[in-house]
Amino acid sequence: MTRKRIDVTRFIRALTALVAVAASAAMPPTAMADTPLMGIAIMHGKGGAPTRFVAVLASALADKGYLVANLEMPWSGRREYDVGVSRAEEEVEAALAALRAKGAQKLFVAGHSQGGVFAVYFAGKHSIDGVIAIAPGGSTGSQVFREQLGESVARARQAVAAGKGEEKLRLLDYEGSRGTSVVVVATSVYLDWFDPDGAMNLARTALAIKPPTPVLWLVATNDYPGLRKFNVPLYHRIPANPLNAFYEPNSSHTGAPIASLDEIVRWTRVVANAPAR
Repeated sequence: MTRKRIDVTRFIRALTALVAVAASAAMPPTAMADTPLMGIAIMHGKGGAPTRFVAVLASALADKGYLVANLEMPWSGRREYDVGVSRAEEEVEAALAALRAKGAQKLFVAGHSQGGVFAVYFAGKHSIDGVIAIAPGGSTGSQVFREQLGESVARARQAVAAGKGEEKLRLLDYEGSRGTSVVVVATSVYLDWFDPDGAMNLARTALAIKPPTPVLWLVATNDYPGLRKFNVPLYHRIPANPLNAFYEPNSSHTGAPIASLDEIVRWTRVVANAPAR
Protein backbone atom coordinates (compact mmCIF):
# COMPACT_ATOMS: atom_id res chain seq x y z
CA MET A 1 0.00 0.00 0.00
CA THR A 2 2.81 2.41 0.93
CA ARG A 3 4.59 1.67 -2.33
CA LYS A 4 1.45 2.55 -4.29
CA ARG A 5 1.03 5.88 -2.45
CA ILE A 6 4.65 6.79 -3.23
CA ASP A 7 4.15 5.98 -6.91
CA VAL A 8 0.95 8.02 -7.06
CA THR A 9 2.68 10.93 -5.35
CA ARG A 10 5.55 10.79 -7.79
CA PHE A 11 3.11 10.60 -10.69
CA ILE A 12 1.23 13.68 -9.46
CA ARG A 13 4.46 15.60 -8.98
CA ALA A 14 5.69 14.62 -12.43
CA LEU A 15 2.36 15.54 -14.01
CA THR A 16 2.38 18.91 -12.24
CA ALA A 17 5.90 19.59 -13.50
CA LEU A 18 4.93 18.70 -17.07
CA VAL A 19 1.92 21.00 -16.92
CA ALA A 20 4.11 23.83 -15.65
CA VAL A 21 6.65 23.30 -18.44
CA ALA A 22 3.91 23.18 -21.07
CA ALA A 23 2.34 26.37 -19.74
CA SER A 24 5.71 28.11 -19.79
CA ALA A 25 6.37 27.00 -23.37
CA ALA A 26 2.95 28.19 -24.48
CA MET A 27 3.34 31.58 -22.82
CA PRO A 28 3.99 34.33 -25.36
CA PRO A 29 7.58 35.60 -25.01
CA THR A 30 6.40 39.17 -24.56
CA ALA A 31 4.04 38.10 -21.80
CA MET A 32 6.94 36.85 -19.67
CA ALA A 33 7.67 38.83 -16.56
CA ASP A 34 11.22 39.76 -17.60
CA THR A 35 10.20 41.48 -20.87
CA PRO A 36 8.48 44.88 -21.20
CA LEU A 37 5.27 44.97 -23.20
CA MET A 38 6.22 45.65 -26.82
CA GLY A 39 4.38 47.49 -29.56
CA ILE A 40 5.22 47.23 -33.24
CA ALA A 41 3.97 49.22 -36.23
CA ILE A 42 4.17 47.19 -39.45
CA MET A 43 4.16 48.56 -43.00
CA HIS A 44 3.49 46.66 -46.23
CA GLY A 45 5.30 46.92 -49.55
CA LYS A 46 4.68 48.91 -52.75
CA GLY A 47 1.17 48.50 -54.14
CA GLY A 48 0.34 46.15 -51.28
CA ALA A 49 -1.98 46.20 -48.29
CA PRO A 50 -2.06 45.17 -44.62
CA THR A 51 -4.04 42.10 -45.69
CA ARG A 52 -1.33 40.67 -47.93
CA PHE A 53 2.29 39.61 -47.25
CA VAL A 54 2.60 41.24 -43.82
CA ALA A 55 -0.78 40.01 -42.56
CA VAL A 56 0.40 36.64 -41.22
CA LEU A 57 3.39 38.25 -39.50
CA ALA A 58 1.15 40.84 -37.81
CA SER A 59 -1.27 38.16 -36.65
CA ALA A 60 1.51 35.89 -35.36
CA LEU A 61 3.10 38.73 -33.37
CA ALA A 62 -0.27 39.63 -31.85
CA ASP A 63 -0.70 35.97 -30.83
CA LYS A 64 2.66 36.17 -29.07
CA GLY A 65 1.57 39.11 -26.96
CA TYR A 66 2.77 42.08 -28.98
CA LEU A 67 0.60 45.15 -29.46
CA VAL A 68 0.47 45.48 -33.25
CA ALA A 69 -0.53 48.26 -35.64
CA ASN A 70 -0.74 46.86 -39.17
CA LEU A 71 -0.86 50.03 -41.25
CA GLU A 72 -2.08 50.89 -44.71
CA MET A 73 0.46 53.36 -46.05
CA PRO A 74 0.25 55.93 -48.87
CA TRP A 75 1.99 53.58 -51.33
CA SER A 76 -0.75 50.93 -51.06
CA GLY A 77 -2.60 49.87 -54.19
CA ARG A 78 -5.73 51.59 -52.93
CA ARG A 79 -4.20 54.89 -51.80
CA GLU A 80 -1.78 55.40 -54.71
CA TYR A 81 0.40 58.07 -53.04
CA ASP A 82 -2.46 60.21 -51.77
CA VAL A 83 -0.23 62.12 -49.31
CA GLY A 84 3.44 63.01 -49.04
CA VAL A 85 6.26 61.80 -46.85
CA SER A 86 5.65 64.08 -43.86
CA ARG A 87 2.01 63.01 -43.65
CA ALA A 88 3.10 59.37 -43.79
CA GLU A 89 5.44 60.05 -40.87
CA GLU A 90 2.51 61.51 -38.93
CA GLU A 91 0.49 58.35 -39.58
CA VAL A 92 3.23 56.17 -38.12
CA GLU A 93 3.69 58.54 -35.17
CA ALA A 94 -0.04 58.35 -34.45
CA ALA A 95 0.05 54.55 -34.58
CA LEU A 96 2.98 54.44 -32.15
CA ALA A 97 1.21 56.86 -29.81
CA ALA A 98 -1.85 54.60 -29.84
CA LEU A 99 0.31 51.57 -29.01
CA ARG A 100 1.92 53.51 -26.16
CA ALA A 101 -1.53 54.48 -24.87
CA LYS A 102 -2.45 50.79 -24.79
CA GLY A 103 0.53 50.08 -22.54
CA ALA A 104 3.46 49.42 -24.88
CA GLN A 105 6.73 50.16 -23.12
CA LYS A 106 9.03 49.46 -26.07
CA LEU A 107 8.15 50.60 -29.59
CA PHE A 108 9.41 49.17 -32.87
CA VAL A 109 8.79 50.06 -36.51
CA ALA A 110 8.94 47.32 -39.14
CA GLY A 111 8.47 47.45 -42.88
CA HIS A 112 8.55 45.03 -45.80
CA SER A 113 10.05 46.03 -49.17
CA GLN A 114 9.12 49.72 -49.71
CA GLY A 115 7.80 49.67 -46.16
CA GLY A 116 11.30 48.68 -45.08
CA VAL A 117 12.81 51.64 -46.91
CA PHE A 118 10.37 53.98 -45.20
CA ALA A 119 10.99 52.36 -41.81
CA VAL A 120 14.70 53.13 -42.20
CA TYR A 121 13.92 56.72 -43.16
CA PHE A 122 11.60 57.04 -40.15
CA ALA A 123 14.34 55.74 -37.84
CA GLY A 124 16.54 58.62 -38.93
CA LYS A 125 13.92 61.19 -37.97
CA HIS A 126 12.25 59.79 -34.85
CA SER A 127 13.27 58.15 -31.58
CA ILE A 128 12.13 54.53 -31.43
CA ASP A 129 13.43 51.45 -29.64
CA GLY A 130 14.30 49.59 -32.82
CA VAL A 131 13.74 49.37 -36.58
CA ILE A 132 13.16 46.20 -38.59
CA ALA A 133 13.90 46.35 -42.33
CA ILE A 134 12.42 43.27 -44.02
CA ALA A 135 13.86 42.81 -47.52
CA PRO A 136 13.88 46.57 -48.11
CA GLY A 137 13.31 47.51 -51.74
CA GLY A 138 12.39 50.50 -53.85
CA SER A 139 15.30 52.85 -53.26
CA THR A 140 14.77 55.82 -55.56
CA GLY A 141 18.49 56.53 -55.62
CA SER A 142 19.31 53.32 -57.47
CA GLN A 143 20.43 53.53 -61.08
CA VAL A 144 17.46 51.52 -62.35
CA PHE A 145 15.00 53.92 -60.69
CA ARG A 146 16.78 56.90 -62.18
CA GLU A 147 16.59 55.31 -65.63
CA GLN A 148 12.97 54.11 -65.40
CA LEU A 149 11.48 57.19 -63.73
CA GLY A 150 13.75 59.99 -64.91
CA GLU A 151 11.24 61.39 -67.40
CA SER A 152 8.38 61.36 -64.88
CA VAL A 153 10.55 63.04 -62.23
CA ALA A 154 11.50 65.73 -64.74
CA ARG A 155 7.82 66.33 -65.64
CA ALA A 156 6.92 66.61 -61.97
CA ARG A 157 9.74 69.08 -61.35
CA GLN A 158 8.59 71.25 -64.24
CA ALA A 159 5.01 71.26 -62.97
CA VAL A 160 6.07 72.20 -59.44
CA ALA A 161 8.35 74.95 -60.76
CA ALA A 162 5.38 76.32 -62.73
CA GLY A 163 3.27 76.47 -59.56
CA LYS A 164 1.26 73.37 -60.42
CA GLY A 165 2.31 71.18 -57.51
CA GLU A 166 -1.27 70.25 -56.70
CA GLU A 167 -2.06 69.22 -60.26
CA LYS A 168 -2.44 65.48 -60.73
CA LEU A 169 -0.65 63.85 -63.65
CA ARG A 170 -0.28 60.33 -64.96
CA LEU A 171 3.28 59.48 -63.94
CA LEU A 172 5.28 56.27 -63.64
CA ASP A 173 6.05 54.10 -60.64
CA TYR A 174 8.54 51.24 -60.82
CA GLU A 175 8.81 47.85 -59.15
CA GLY A 176 11.50 45.40 -60.17
CA SER A 177 9.24 42.38 -60.48
CA ARG A 178 6.52 44.24 -62.43
CA GLY A 179 8.36 46.97 -64.28
CA THR A 180 6.67 50.37 -64.63
CA SER A 181 3.06 51.20 -63.88
CA VAL A 182 1.01 54.39 -64.03
CA VAL A 183 0.00 56.33 -60.94
CA VAL A 184 -2.21 59.42 -60.92
CA VAL A 185 -0.74 61.70 -58.30
CA ALA A 186 -0.15 65.36 -57.42
CA THR A 187 3.21 66.38 -58.82
CA SER A 188 4.53 67.76 -55.51
CA VAL A 189 3.61 64.52 -53.76
CA TYR A 190 5.21 62.50 -56.56
CA LEU A 191 8.48 64.38 -56.10
CA ASP A 192 8.26 63.80 -52.36
CA TRP A 193 8.31 60.04 -52.93
CA PHE A 194 10.43 59.68 -56.06
CA ASP A 195 13.13 62.35 -55.83
CA PRO A 196 16.33 60.33 -56.39
CA ASP A 197 17.99 62.26 -53.56
CA GLY A 198 14.96 62.31 -51.28
CA ALA A 199 13.42 60.35 -48.44
CA MET A 200 13.30 57.01 -50.24
CA ASN A 201 16.98 56.92 -51.19
CA LEU A 202 17.91 53.96 -48.99
CA ALA A 203 21.65 54.24 -49.49
CA ARG A 204 21.48 57.72 -47.97
CA THR A 205 18.86 57.24 -45.24
CA ALA A 206 20.43 54.02 -43.93
CA LEU A 207 23.46 56.08 -42.93
CA ALA A 208 21.23 58.61 -41.12
CA ILE A 209 19.59 56.18 -38.66
CA LYS A 210 19.85 57.66 -35.18
CA PRO A 211 22.90 55.94 -33.59
CA PRO A 212 21.03 54.83 -30.43
CA THR A 213 18.47 53.01 -32.60
CA PRO A 214 19.30 49.33 -33.17
CA VAL A 215 18.51 47.74 -36.52
CA LEU A 216 17.39 44.26 -37.52
CA TRP A 217 18.33 43.96 -41.20
CA LEU A 218 16.64 41.07 -43.00
CA VAL A 219 17.68 39.94 -46.48
CA ALA A 220 15.88 36.88 -47.87
CA THR A 221 18.08 34.12 -49.24
CA ASN A 222 15.97 33.97 -52.41
CA ASP A 223 15.31 37.68 -52.76
CA TYR A 224 15.72 39.39 -56.12
CA PRO A 225 19.44 39.30 -57.01
CA GLY A 226 19.60 43.08 -57.38
CA LEU A 227 18.21 43.63 -53.87
CA ARG A 228 20.60 41.11 -52.32
CA LYS A 229 23.53 42.72 -54.11
CA PHE A 230 22.47 46.10 -52.74
CA ASN A 231 21.21 45.21 -49.25
CA VAL A 232 23.85 42.79 -47.97
CA PRO A 233 26.78 45.25 -48.13
CA LEU A 234 24.59 48.19 -47.10
CA TYR A 235 24.01 46.59 -43.70
CA HIS A 236 27.70 47.00 -42.91
CA ARG A 237 27.48 50.75 -43.53
CA ILE A 238 24.65 51.61 -41.12
CA PRO A 239 25.56 53.36 -37.84
CA ALA A 240 27.21 50.90 -35.46
CA ASN A 241 25.18 49.58 -32.55
CA PRO A 242 25.95 46.50 -30.43
CA LEU A 243 22.33 45.43 -30.81
CA ASN A 244 22.31 45.57 -34.62
CA ALA A 245 21.65 42.20 -36.24
CA PHE A 246 21.72 40.76 -39.76
CA TYR A 247 19.58 37.75 -40.65
CA GLU A 248 18.77 35.90 -43.85
CA PRO A 249 15.33 34.24 -43.75
CA ASN A 250 15.12 31.22 -46.04
CA SER A 251 12.43 32.62 -48.32
CA SER A 252 11.54 34.63 -51.37
CA HIS A 253 11.04 38.40 -51.28
CA THR A 254 7.31 38.12 -50.64
CA GLY A 255 7.71 35.34 -48.08
CA ALA A 256 10.26 37.24 -46.01
CA PRO A 257 7.86 38.73 -43.42
CA ILE A 258 6.53 35.48 -41.95
CA ALA A 259 9.84 33.66 -42.52
CA SER A 260 11.44 36.27 -40.24
CA LEU A 261 8.98 35.80 -37.36
CA ASP A 262 11.23 33.83 -35.00
CA GLU A 263 14.16 36.17 -35.53
CA ILE A 264 11.99 39.24 -35.01
CA VAL A 265 10.70 37.79 -31.73
CA ARG A 266 14.21 36.84 -30.58
CA TRP A 267 15.74 40.21 -31.50
CA THR A 268 13.00 42.43 -30.12
CA ARG A 269 13.15 40.58 -26.79
CA VAL A 270 16.91 41.12 -26.64
CA VAL A 271 16.49 44.82 -27.43
CA ALA A 272 13.60 45.28 -25.01
CA ASN A 273 15.61 43.73 -22.17
CA ALA A 274 18.87 45.55 -22.93
CA PRO A 275 20.05 48.19 -20.44
CA ALA A 276 19.26 51.75 -21.46
CA ARG A 277 22.11 53.42 -23.34
